[in-house]
Amino acid sequence: MKKLIVVTHPHLENSIINQRWVEELEKYPEEFVIHQLYKEYPTANIDIQKEQQLLEKFETIIFQFPVYWFSSPPLLKQWTDDVYTYGWAYGSQGNKMRNKKIAIALSVGGFQEDYTPQGRNQVTLHELLFPFKTTAKYVHANYIDHYYAFFGAEHQPNSQDIEQGTMDYIHYLRSL
Repeated sequence: MKKLIVVTHPHLENSIINQRWVEELEKYPEEFVIHQLYKEYPTANIDIQKEQQLLEKFETIIFQFPVYWFSSPPLLKQWTDDVYTYGWAYGSQGNKMRNKKIAIALSVGGFQEDYTPQGRNQVTLHELLFPFKTTAKYVHANYIDHYYAFFGAEHQPNSQDIEQGTMDYIHYLRSL
């Protein structure tokens, strides 16, 4: 069954990692549907019903985004606030996200060692992703506790690392 990849990058055309991931994902239309939020909603006027109908079609949803100030880009937060409505995603009648698999794929500017309790940021990615896990649990989705991350994106990664990271990402998605 196809997987939905919700790509949230405000400047995908300038991205090294996320753009390369999207290019590779496009080679597998039988496996992945790519949904680019900033392309779909450049003015941030989200069509809630359209988004809900899209989510209902998939059992596995992957949120792909760059880490922005230790969180997601703002449109993903707005999208979640708008789309996960009472009576649809939660509440006594809200069950449309129940049992769906939710996974995260990140590009991270810093290095992996920066995201340890002893590292520069003194926080792990698991800790940063806690709001996503909590949201998934709140709407009774199955949060995949392991994530995919490409580290060092802001430090001019070499083409070999980018290609290896891209292949690792595709492998991760197929394993879900």
